[in-house]
Amino acid sequence: MKRCMSICCVFAMALGLSFGVSTDTQAASSVKVIDGSKLITDAESIGYNQKVARGEDLLTGYSKIVRMGPGEIYAGGTTLAERVVERIGIGVIIERAKEEDTKWSFYDSWNKFLENADRVSSKKYMDVEGDYYYRVRCVHSAGQDMSSSFTDGVYIEEP
Repeated sequence: MKRCMSICCVFAMALGLSFGVSTDTQAASSVKVIDGSKLITDAESIGYNQKVARGEDLLTGYSKIVRMGPGEIYAGGTTLAERVVERIGIGVIIERAKEEDTKWSFYDSWNKFLENADRVSSKKYMDVEGDYYYRVRCVHSAGQDMSSSFTDGVYIEEP
């Protein structure tokens, strides 16, 4: 019961902090933010796992997107475990939005799992429709632990 209360308190503090940080960031920079991701014109973005409470198996994970050229992206991520686990996985989700949008739209996804390993990575080079911001969201799993990560939205020009 005491552990449950501690976890709830940590979650509540993290949730409150994330709302405060998102609001301050958006107000200070005038950069549009959709669901926690800034819309940027940088060539790449990396997002790290958003784990609130540390588990026993999952060490960390990250998502990455790189603009390779007009209409082309590199997208993927990595999951790292504390040690060799029975099953480790990554789910990679590509989402896109226009600057005037208020939410991300699904574009593509895939999964990769390994048995008796301590890391898994998955990546793709993709041709995409230009004049959108694209982001990568990953779901990381190691043993019984799960977490997620996401990048900022990188603008992709028309080919």
